[in-house]
Amino acid sequence: MPLNINLQQILLHLLNFVILFAILYFLLYNPIKKFMAKRTEEYKKMDNSAKQKLDEAEKIKAEYTERLQSADAEIEKRKAEAEKNAESLADKRLKMAEAEADTIIKTARSVAENEKKKIIDSAQKDIAEIITAAAEKVVCSSPDVYNDFLENAEKSRISDK
Repeated sequence: MPLNINLQQILLHLLNFVILFAILYFLLYNPIKKFMAKRTEEYKKMDNSAKQKLDEAEKIKAEYTERLQSADAEIEKRKAEAEKNAESLADKRLKMAEAEADTIIKTARSVAENEKKKIIDSAQKDIAEIITAAAEKVVCSSPDVYNDFLENAEKSRISDK
């Protein structure tokens, strides 16, 4: 053969290559392919599990957010009620204070009126005593003046009626 090529050796080498390829295919490629498929499946399961957990976490977060909002609304409601109660309590206390102030003013006015009456009565008594003393002096000094005074007093009393 030219160039020293033996067809039988080429076929033998080709057969060896096919056998080696088949052995490597069944011994290495298939197990690695199965291992990679299992690993891919495992990662898909882990990814799905992570997605489910993330969805659950988002649902829980949404639930807690809703609870926080409802709690905030409840807090605002109670705060408004407390402010309303405080305002009504303040109004009641203000009305009570006004009523007490009115009572104090009325009492003070009645006390002042009584004091005024006492002072007027005292002043009238003092005036009566002064007039009596003056009348006694006048009477003692002249009896005619006393008679004139009594007549004038009687005339003024009759004219007042």
